Amino acid sequence: MTTTPMGVTFGSLGVLGPGAATDIAINAQKLGYRSFWSVEATGTDAMTLLGAVTHAAPKLDLATGIIPVQLRTPALTAMSAATLQAMNPEVDVHLGIGVSAPGILRQHGLEASDKPIGMMREYVALLRECLSGESVTFEGDYFQAKRFRLGVRLGERKPKIVMAALNPQMLKLAGEIADGVLLNYLPVSHVAASIEQVRRGGNAKIYAYVHAAVGDFEKSAHSARKDLFNYAMADGYARMFRQAGFEAEIDELRARQAEKDRDGALAAVSKRMIQAIDFIGGESEVTAFVKSYIEAGVEHPILMPLPWGEDRRAVADATMQAAIDAIN
Repeated sequence: MTTTPMGVTFGSLGVLGPGAATDIAINAQKLGYRSFWSVEATGTDAMTLLGAVTHAAPKLDLATGIIPVQLRTPALTAMSAATLQAMNPEVDVHLGIGVSAPGILRQHGLEASDKPIGMMREYVALLRECLSGESVTFEGDYFQAKRFRLGVRLGERKPKIVMAALNPQMLKLAGEIADGVLLNYLPVSHVAASIEQVRRGGNAKIYAYVHAAVGDFEKSAHSARKDLFNYAMADGYARMFRQAGFEAEIDELRARQAEKDRDGALAAVSKRMIQAIDFIGGESEVTAFVKSYIEAGVEHPILMPLPWGEDRRAVADATMQAAIDAIN
């Protein structure tokens, strides 16, 4: 019997500081996690963390989830991923990329593309060419390269491209051109529909962030509401939330926010929505929540431990233990 691989992301644990990444990775390796994921937006650099992790916990696969394609050229991304692969040729490198939200891009002084599908298709095509080791000259609508040749020589194992996707067009594209697709903020009830869209494009492996915290709902609900509010204000996530059955919550939240009623907007995030996406509960309940994603068709679940509580590290550790029990 093949055990489902389980990952853990540091994306939700930035409040612990970058120095905690290696401790989390060491614990993940000890517990039986397969992969360690880092993010890149306005905080930690994704690749720097993974470089430290591969020395601290050398058995873990290394993954980004995600690197915004607007912030790194395909050539630079290929260089970074190849460096990680060369540092530890015995593990897989999952190169998670995606189109970043307008709010993040504004902080970097960039504008969002009005054609994200075309941008992503072009990025992946050039990225694959850059990872080939051959000389690459490419002139596209969004990206260019002139006689680029990757200077890191890799063996048979090369970085795999994983696309972050939310909505039907991007899900289908991920199935068509990527090695894997990364789902995020997705209730388990919407997993099957998302996989169906991916399969219309091809056979990309299904990865998904599973958000959970071992804790008391009443004590952590406000943190969950703030978290979901931030994502609901991004148009792409709002569309997905509506498709997943939370249209009433999103409409109410956005109406209250338009009236500058922040408290009312937060209150619009229902308990049903929280427990479907940012689950809070006891150890056995978290185990069952993670297992439900596997049963729904997720091939590589990635725990996003939500560090909500007085002792954030203790909550993260307890959640990691409960989640890994889903595959044991």
